[in-house]
Amino acid sequence: MHFWQSIFLCESEQIFEVTRLCEQLGFEGVLVSDHLVHPESQSSTYLYSADGKPPSFTEGTAWPESWSLAAALAAQNPTLRFCTNVYILPLRHPVEVARATSSVAYFCGGRLLLGAGAGWMKEEFDILGVDWESRGRRYDECIEVIRKLYTGRYVEHHGEFFDFPRIMLNPVPAEPVPILIGGTSGPALRRAARTGDGWLGPGQTLDAALGTLAELRRLRAGYGTLNRPFNTIVPLYGEKITPEVLSRLEDAGATGIVSLPFAFTLGPGTSLAEKRAYLEDYAENVMRKFTGKRAT
Repeated sequence: MHFWQSIFLCESEQIFEVTRLCEQLGFEGVLVSDHLVHPESQSSTYLYSADGKPPSFTEGTAWPESWSLAAALAAQNPTLRFCTNVYILPLRHPVEVARATSSVAYFCGGRLLLGAGAGWMKEEFDILGVDWESRGRRYDECIEVIRKLYTGRYVEHHGEFFDFPRIMLNPVPAEPVPILIGGTSGPALRRAARTGDGWLGPGQTLDAALGTLAELRRLRAGYGTLNRPFNTIVPLYGEKITPEVLSRLEDAGATGIVSLPFAFTLGPGTSLAEKRAYLEDYAENVMRKFTGKRAT
C-alpha cells in the first residue's frame, strides 16, 4: 500500500515545505489539483457533494498550473511521485498535454502520473471554446493521442477532434506516463477498466470504495484487461484509517490510500507547524502501524 498526501487547498507559501516533510516521512507522493480559472459566476453542479457545490472553492483557493508545480516540486524532492487529482483532460489539447507531461516525467525520472477527469465546470470549457457535450468522446481521443506521442516515434492521427501529420516528441521518459482515470460514474469506471493504467477516487466511504474496486475488477474482467498493471489510489471519508481498514482495501485491489487535504482534516488556514504535527502523527500511527502489521 502506498501513501499519498493531497495538497488541494494547501496554502501556496507552505507547499514546498509540506512536500519536503512528506518525502522525509516516507510518503509515496503528493496529489496536485487542477482548475483553469475562477469564474466570478458559475452555475455548474459539482458531482461529489450533497448540495452540488465544490468544497472550499473560493477566490482565495489557489490553482497553480499542474505541470509547472509538479516540475518544481520534483526538482526539490528526488524520491516523491506526483499525480494530478484530477487534470481536466478534454479541456486541453492532447499534444500540449503530452509535451508537458513527457518533459516533466523525463527530467524527474518517471515520477509523474496523469490522473485525468472529464471535468464538471462547463464555464471552463466555454472560456476555451471547447464543446462541453462531446467531452467524453474528446477525452477518449485525448488518451489515444497522448499514448501515441509517448512512444517517442513519428506518429500521425486523424480523428474526430484532432488531426495531424507525422510528428514526434523529444524527450520522452523511459516509460510512458501512467494515465489514471478519475471519477465514480459509469463512464468513468468503464473508461478506467477499458483504457486506464489505473483509477483515482474522488473520496468515498469504505463500503463505497470496496464496491467500486469490485466493480472495476468485474469490468476489467469483461474487457480482458485484468492482466495489465492497474494502480488504484483511494481517498476515504468518514473513516478512521486503521491497519484493518487498509488491509481490506489492499485485499480488494487498492494500491494507494490518500491522506485528505489539510483543510478537511485540520480545518482551513492552519499553520505549517500544525501540518507538520499532523503529518508526523499520520506517518507514525497510520503508515508505520500498517507496514509493521503487514511485515508480521
